[in-house]
Amino acid sequence: MSNPPVRTVFFVSDGTGITVEMLGHSLLTQFDGIAFEQVTAPFVNTRERAEEWAARIAVLVRDGLRPVVLTTLVDESIRAVFKSTGAFVLDFFEMFLNPLELELGIGSTHTMGRSHSARDRAGYQQRMEAVNFSLAHDDGISTRDLPKADVILVGVSRSGKTPTCLYLALQFGVRAANYPLIPEDFERGEFPPALAPHLGKIFGLTIVPERLSEIRNERRPGSQYADPENCRREVAAAEAMMRGLGIRWVNSTTKSIEEIAATIMEEIRIVRRAF
Repeated sequence: MSNPPVRTVFFVSDGTGITVEMLGHSLLTQFDGIAFEQVTAPFVNTRERAEEWAARIAVLVRDGLRPVVLTTLVDESIRAVFKSTGAFVLDFFEMFLNPLELELGIGSTHTMGRSHSARDRAGYQQRMEAVNFSLAHDDGISTRDLPKADVILVGVSRSGKTPTCLYLALQFGVRAANYPLIPEDFERGEFPPALAPHLGKIFGLTIVPERLSEIRNERRPGSQYADPENCRREVAAAEAMMRGLGIRWVNSTTKSIEEIAATIMEEIRIVRRAF
């Protein structure tokens, strides 16, 4: 069986490249049977930078399968540099700004690098404060200021609480704390007392025991902590405890952090503080 063709895709931006990467990844996932080599070119905000990247792209054009260039470039003269390479170029801003200008009856500012920058001081500050909050309230380190949390994630150790909290904080400015459900809680048959006043903002994560055992084995190979039967007991006890308290939860086994975060935002009805 022959290997699938490899197409090189360049994500070109005059800023960080985060926006064009997200949009581009969403498009590329719709195409099976093609392998994509993905290259990000951030901060292409001068003609000189554009020409450096265009030279690399032109080599690939001459060698065979022409590359795909996805961009969020504001400056038309810089866009023109990439269009001259012979690559297949799609610019998201060009596609959408002109129709928006017509609809809104006003020209856009054509300002570079406004997405994902520190220029929006209020939004940026909200995200940084949320990240600090999540770090200070990771894994039950502190119960201080829990009333200020937008959401408190609970679940057994290694079920995905920490990365989800940090994603919520950095992406949406959400103050997310997390608290582990541990064997001592299950032995007592009682939810952690520190969380009792905050049931309305608690959301649970669960995970398939076999996958939990694999993850824990990477951390502590051959330990009781990672034993499959122990993982089954902990997951079953955690789910029973959350069910008894009416706590909503999602299974993190096959879901991405983005999917988990979106579910939490919807279920808890959290208002995002940053874009």
